[in-house]
Amino acid sequence: MKNQGRPTAPVAVNMNERETVSGSKGLQQTEPLIFEVGTPRRTGIDFPKPKGRATRLGGQEREGEIGLPGLSEPETLRHYVRLSQKNYAIDLGVYPLGSCTMKHNPRLNEKVARMPGFADVHPLQPQSTVQGALELMHELSHWLMTLCNMPAVALTPKAGAHGELCGMMAIRARLDADGASHKRRVLVPESAHGTNPATAVQCGFTVDEIPANSGGRVDMEALRAKISESGENSDIAGIMLTNPNTCGLFESDIIEIADLIHGVGGYFYCDGANFNALVGRVRPGDLGVDAMHINLHKTFSTPHGGGGPGSGPTVLSDALKDYAPLPYVVKDGEQFKLVETAKGAASDSFGRMCAFHGQMGMYSRALTYMMSHGSDGLKQATEDAVLNANYIQASLSDVMTPAFEGTCMHEALFDDRFLKDTGVETLDFAKAMIDEGYHPMTMYFPLVVHGAMLIEPTESESKGELDRFISSMRSLALRAKAGMVESFKNAPVYAPLRRLDETRAARKPILRWTPPADEAQAAE
Repeated sequence: MKNQGRPTAPVAVNMNERETVSGSKGLQQTEPLIFEVGTPRRTGIDFPKPKGRATRLGGQEREGEIGLPGLSEPETLRHYVRLSQKNYAIDLGVYPLGSCTMKHNPRLNEKVARMPGFADVHPLQPQSTVQGALELMHELSHWLMTLCNMPAVALTPKAGAHGELCGMMAIRARLDADGASHKRRVLVPESAHGTNPATAVQCGFTVDEIPANSGGRVDMEALRAKISESGENSDIAGIMLTNPNTCGLFESDIIEIADLIHGVGGYFYCDGANFNALVGRVRPGDLGVDAMHINLHKTFSTPHGGGGPGSGPTVLSDALKDYAPLPYVVKDGEQFKLVETAKGAASDSFGRMCAFHGQMGMYSRALTYMMSHGSDGLKQATEDAVLNANYIQASLSDVMTPAFEGTCMHEALFDDRFLKDTGVETLDFAKAMIDEGYHPMTMYFPLVVHGAMLIEPTESESKGELDRFISSMRSLALRAKAGMVESFKNAPVYAPLRRLDETRAARKPILRWTPPADEAQAAE
């Protein structure tokens, strides 16, 4: 009947060219700095001036106005809501960033972490009043040891690198206890995480790098040569190996690697940051691993920055279990208690890494994730994560160039050969992804791959979401090959800020707002 009403499709206009009085573009709200929104002359709330209280600052009282911007409550709320709308988040779409980034964080986990009995627990409370929290830590320890088939776990490390430090300190304590203090050389494959050599050096070891072979895995000939050259009184303390490695590949010779290291009296440290590709399928203890940290964030929910600091518990083999740091939880009859002093059964402990007992928020999220999935669900999540990464790799391999042949684990790794002679670089490609509505993948890492593009979808994306992501990536690859260079060099054009001068931002960051010369004008 009526065919001349409102259009049902967006009118094709270039929104970047249409100016508006407010600077906003529809629901894309502009938002100045909070210093530019509010003024020191206004406050959202007024407190009465304190009366009859003597200062205890000894003459160090502030003499002038502090100059903070004042806003009403609605203004404050709107400011931060508008800022939040400029962030990319897992709740908006696929988050392809690779390596060490957990994507899925069920709301149930957050609800449990915020329960008063866990959220409000204080580290100095009497242990009799926190039996539930201690039981949770004990149960979490059980799950971690079971999944790894290792007899001990230290919960206290605060993050992945801290967990590395824990494992290497246990190895050093065992070597010193055995009178093997001459063993101070640690082998580190170049496909390992960058924190590994730093941790080894911090523990007083020297680092000897092992190259990667053409398949992206440990060069076994080079490793055997290092072992053989070290002789009968080998100075090799151990190896720090990342598995799956930073190329997203499983180290297929890992059993032989463990045997070689143990054969010269060394210990096998495994970087477990990528454990989410193994959970329920492989137990590191079965591979000969002596120590391995587990990022509770990434492997068992709790995204980076998702409500608190990280957590990097470290599992230990039978050879290292007596050297675990303090404190740790034990069950004594029907009660749970913390072993906090180095005496009795804990006399070999290398000491304490933290003032208290770790991150309860991370513990509660991780255990909730484990128990809600169950052992079969954890295995399914691992398989889905690997399947999704291989689906992306297979779907893009005709227009992009996989860095290595064969299937991958939880991450699909491409290099920049498909961009050769196009004038488009990895950075340009990543910036164009922003215009497509995606956070860019990890770029230029691992370092052993030129122009690396590392994509990790994890298990939580549906086939439909993956197909939409793949469609965008294919379109970008074909556009680059078609010579549409300018659409990459100008990207992003739809982001709140256009392409930044990243070198200048890194080397000359402006971290402090300074008012304009005319303060009166700024206040108005």
